[in-house]
Amino acid sequence: MAMMSKTRNLLEGLVKEGSFKWSLGRRSSFDEEFEEMGRSPSGKRKWISELSPMANVIVGRCSRAIQKMKTRSESSLLLGLRSDRGERILDLDGTLTTQPVLEHVGTSAWPGRLTLTDHALYFEPLRVVTYDKAKVYDLADDLKQVIKPELTGPWGSRLFDKAVMYKSISLSEPVIMAFPELVGHSRRDYWLAIVQEILYAHRFIRKFQIKGVEKEETLSKAVLGILHLQAIQEVAASMPIKNEALLMFNLCDQLPGGDLILETLADMISSRGLDRVNQFSSGSGMYSISAVAILSNLGVVSVDTTNERLLVGELVVGQMSSLEKAVSESLDNHKMVEQAKATVEGVKVDGIDTNLAVMKELLHPMIELGKILNSLASWDEPLKSLAFCSVSCYVIFRGWLGYALVMVLLFIAIFMLLTRFCSQGRPINHVKVTAPPAMNTMEQLLAVQNAISQVEELVQDGNIILLKLRALLLAMHSQATDRAILVLVLMALAVAFLPSKLIILMIFLETFTRNSPPRRTSTERWTRRIREWWFSIPAAPVVLEPDQEEKKKK
Repeated sequence: MAMMSKTRNLLEGLVKEGSFKWSLGRRSSFDEEFEEMGRSPSGKRKWISELSPMANVIVGRCSRAIQKMKTRSESSLLLGLRSDRGERILDLDGTLTTQPVLEHVGTSAWPGRLTLTDHALYFEPLRVVTYDKAKVYDLADDLKQVIKPELTGPWGSRLFDKAVMYKSISLSEPVIMAFPELVGHSRRDYWLAIVQEILYAHRFIRKFQIKGVEKEETLSKAVLGILHLQAIQEVAASMPIKNEALLMFNLCDQLPGGDLILETLADMISSRGLDRVNQFSSGSGMYSISAVAILSNLGVVSVDTTNERLLVGELVVGQMSSLEKAVSESLDNHKMVEQAKATVEGVKVDGIDTNLAVMKELLHPMIELGKILNSLASWDEPLKSLAFCSVSCYVIFRGWLGYALVMVLLFIAIFMLLTRFCSQGRPINHVKVTAPPAMNTMEQLLAVQNAISQVEELVQDGNIILLKLRALLLAMHSQATDRAILVLVLMALAVAFLPSKLIILMIFLETFTRNSPPRRTSTERWTRRIREWWFSIPAAPVVLEPDQEEKKKK
């Protein structure tokens, strides 16, 4: 019995020490930090009982992230560039050879160190031993910045979706920062989100003209959001994280009604600034807000409320604030948008021929209407064409075009209303499309090549038209120019002296009756003369010069 008791105590001690946890799976960083906080006296003091264990770990990670930001900001890194605005370093990348950052400008790429502050983005090209002078890409000033994901590859190709593009009016060409990694593009997504967060925060400050303490507070919101994201990434490194959902300004840019949330937030900031001024003038140097109210608004602690209202700072306990209302409405709209996006993703098809078949089926009513109008304009059935022409001329002459447009809009609205009542929540009928025959790889390549050739021909024809018009404006061909001048003068006189409804009537009659039996012969003759006149106009000369940068390289 003594031996059995001793063995049992030994096993219990091993289990308490966690020696058998290797057989249950790998320990996560969350488990290790959770146990460390439970063992250390300082961890117990920092433990917040109202928060969950995961939230306590994240709070601890946030404090570390804040300390790291403070250490970096107080260092000499880019101190000469940061000191004027007191910029804080939020993150940096490219210091490890296994995780480089490449700057693409044109067809060239260069590794270096990328640093983000609360005002700008800095890139230091890597030399043999040290880093070169940093390039500054400002995020605070209004330079019409555009920051978005981009594709990169060797020699300027677009192959890998692992880069961020920065474009502004201060740069002659966009700059692309690539974050190479073997699988996925999580590094790119993270940097895209945090850079956009700083950019959107400064746009918010400029739009609502926030200054002083309120400006610093707004920037601090963006900074704390980024630090919060860093803490969560460390805790859940292996889990996919939607970075935008954790960053306030980034999320408001994407949420439907996010602009209303920002407007409400700006009103709250301005009112808080006025309260601060009033308290300062009245001699009160301190003001506070309930910690429970803060946690309740963060959704961490649930507070039992009654019908009684308690004013705490700018919050009213027991009543939804204007910011909460805006957020609630935006989230409701976001759910509907997400559902609509899910339907969009479900109807996407692959292949040019398949998409063209779907488009043709969807445009079938418009195509049929176009065929009917073309048949009327061709006078294939003279009686129908004559009746349509007479009614249209009467409507135009009486000035009823506006009423006709009103009737069309009302007809569409009534049709939608009747369809809504008749459907009674039933699902929409599926669009039935006859699938085109499948094409192999070679046929698809030929189809793409033919499409590119057709686009090239269209561009060439467009350039020829523009060059001929340029030749007319510069009077390169006297006879053609004289006729063009005469036509322009007659058109100007008609617009000046004739009523608008008469001009519209003349244009309609000219367009609609040109293929009628009495005018068909003269129309063919005039069309031929106009074509001959157009072909007689020479195109303005074009000279292709080499690029200036290519000259410098040579």
